[in-house]
Amino acid sequence: RKSRHSAAGVRRAARRESISCPMEGTHARGKAAIRRQACGARPGEKGVSCPMEGTHARGKQPPFGGRRAIISWKGCRRTAHKKGFGEVIMAVFEGAGVAIVTPMKANGEVNFDKFAEILDFQIENGTDSIIVCGTTGESSTLTHEEHIECIRFAVQHVKGRVPVVAGTGSNCTETAIYLSRHARDDGADAVLLVTPYYNKATQKGLIGHFTAVANAIDIPVILYNVPSRTGCNILPETAAYMGKNVENIVGIKEASGNIKQIVQLAHACEGALDIYSGNDDHIVPVLSLGGKGVISVLSNVAPRQTHDIVAKYMAGDTKGSLELQLKYLPLIEALFSEVNPIPAKAAMNMMGMDVGEPRMPLTPMEEAHAEVLRAELEKVGLL
Repeated sequence: RKSRHSAAGVRRAARRESISCPMEGTHARGKAAIRRQACGARPGEKGVSCPMEGTHARGKQPPFGGRRAIISWKGCRRTAHKKGFGEVIMAVFEGAGVAIVTPMKANGEVNFDKFAEILDFQIENGTDSIIVCGTTGESSTLTHEEHIECIRFAVQHVKGRVPVVAGTGSNCTETAIYLSRHARDDGADAVLLVTPYYNKATQKGLIGHFTAVANAIDIPVILYNVPSRTGCNILPETAAYMGKNVENIVGIKEASGNIKQIVQLAHACEGALDIYSGNDDHIVPVLSLGGKGVISVLSNVAPRQTHDIVAKYMAGDTKGSLELQLKYLPLIEALFSEVNPIPAKAAMNMMGMDVGEPRMPLTPMEEAHAEVLRAELEKVGLL
């Protein structure tokens, strides 16, 4: 069977510089899956390693001089699982990815200087992935030109230090394809596709929509289920069908807030989709169901702490992970006391990050809620 998706950085670097990876043919889309015959070792198998060990890992350059591969062999051994006939499915990332805000100037324009600062702040404090132009990034009030430029800027500034996942969803399939192709061409490592909102597709329509977008690009797709915002719920069996039948649909951000549904999702998927919590108060519960991490609003103000919740769990320190989850629960609740990203931006401004106000129709945070938020930031030592 074919590989679910490629090591995107390896492929792009090879295209750009007309050079090849020593593992050429095993990473590329449309080639045979990475398996024992290809590299002599099955990632994840005890006691064996890939001959490329260490060269694709985050923070190291591959030997052929190209851009760092985002999906590392080190990560493969930790997170890969097999399905079908030896197929290896690699997580886009494992850990805490920040659903990053889009900073604005006083006149409402995107503040790219400030954007660079907060991208660096995130990476320096342990964030495992940048998710740009999602709900928290106010994608719904960005023009198409701004949307594309924010993704391009993030990719260029991050420079392969962590994966960049681009929010490119829309309730218009052609628009989602348009944005996703731009994200791919500008170097995003994956796209995040929210369910169509307002027009509320049927389950058959969801399969058709997501499949059409996924087939239009050759990078990984993470589905985004947030029915409280979209009025449209991806049912577990629908998500599982796409994970098992669409080559590059590889993950789902589950923000339904329904633990029973997430249990059913994990059961139905049988490992075909990587599950990320879309709610900061559900990180540990989702990890306990085999989740790979979280796409987080909390990370905007507490990136190291959010990373540690996942890292401790993955390292076997479930007690330490749970303690952190519970410690930050009051702050998480304050960050959602008004519609996201109003409180997130308010908190960042309180911390001196100067990310500006959200765009209309969102408004600055009400003072009563802001007082509670400030108090919670102080309690955990962020102010």
